[in-house]
Amino acid sequence: MRIRKLVLKIVAVASIGLVSTCVAAQGAPVRAAPHSRITVLYDAFGKDNAGMRRDWGYAALVEINGKRILFDTGDNAETLAGNVKAKGVDLARLDFVVLSHRHSDHVGGLPYVLRMNPKVKIYAPKEGFGIFGSDLPSTFYRKDDSLPDHMRYYAGSPPETMKFGTVFPAANIELIDKTMEVAPGITLIALVSDTPGTKELKELSLAIDTPDGIVLLVGCSHPGIPAMVAAAAKINPHIHFLAGGLHLVAADDAVIAKAVATLHDTYKVDFIAPGHCTGEPTFAALQKAFGEHYLYAGLGTVLDLEANRPLTPATRTGQGLDASDRGSYVALLAHED
Repeated sequence: MRIRKLVLKIVAVASIGLVSTCVAAQGAPVRAAPHSRITVLYDAFGKDNAGMRRDWGYAALVEINGKRILFDTGDNAETLAGNVKAKGVDLARLDFVVLSHRHSDHVGGLPYVLRMNPKVKIYAPKEGFGIFGSDLPSTFYRKDDSLPDHMRYYAGSPPETMKFGTVFPAANIELIDKTMEVAPGITLIALVSDTPGTKELKELSLAIDTPDGIVLLVGCSHPGIPAMVAAAAKINPHIHFLAGGLHLVAADDAVIAKAVATLHDTYKVDFIAPGHCTGEPTFAALQKAFGEHYLYAGLGTVLDLEANRPLTPATRTGQGLDASDRGSYVALLAHED
């Protein structure tokens, strides 16, 4: 009788899993599959990793739901090449690349990526006369019909859309002007900095909606980390995992304290893995606030998204079976023949 009940329970658990899979196929949030992870490929701090070189900049490989996404490329192509080889990462197998913003410490490694994967799709922020290329309607400038043709732009007959060059002319770049979903459950959030020194700088962040909540990657957070998290919370108010640079490297203690409180108390981020331009005092403040939910993310670190997720009854008991049932199931299988 116990074996019959156990078999029925196993069938019920399997049926729930099948239903969950079908729901996901119909457009539910992305499931963080086993081995979903973020690998830090470029940063200026880290433990000794053979063959890897610390340098100012940021790059991370995101592997989730069967997708492989390179987020930023660091500052130097050869340094990125060495770090990638040391971690055994194959850049020929990428679904796409995200360049968060135009600063060299986030795009400098792109020439190496293009050597390894010349046709890879690249998403970058659209800016007027930006390094990734741009376009404007020719109506943007005033015209004067009284001038002779040789004094007029395009002899008085400009193209309807004026296209401007890029420093990466052979790259397959798609410019992102506003927040958009680029794959099921995967959104690029486009914001603009209002901070002196980087005013009007456009920056993309990567938000992945999973059943555990949003996994959010940020490059340098020039628009402000509170604004970037707030934008992600519009997709799903549960921010599960935040990684990348928070741009508090030169901030004073009051600014740091406010940012930490916003992340910990207002948005209740489950796990935080800061890097790059977050700043040493901010690392300390975040570690104190988040405790064991603060994850070290130096150069070479692999952040396992499956290992850092909220426990549910199902995940605590191994696919929904309690310890006694699992033991009985093993015994049942052992005597099946």
